[in-house]
Amino acid sequence: MMPLTMAAAEETNYIKKVGGNAEVKRHLETLGFVTGEKVTIISQLNGNLIVNIKDSRVAISKEMANKIIV
Repeated sequence: MMPLTMAAAEETNYIKKVGGNAEVKRHLETLGFVTGEKVTIISQLNGNLIVNIKDSRVAISKEMANKIIV
């Protein structure tokens, strides 16, 4: 298990855990970051990520990506 920021681009991973306080977890869940969901990093710039999740592209900050364990 590792934070999403350490995953390789174009590699499919599955979310094992979403960390952070209740507000952060709720925000990430509304974006589709839930346990068991498939996530693929499309691109990375300065630690910030653009990911493909639930057939949508979502941009998240490095801080948010570090709370997602794959």
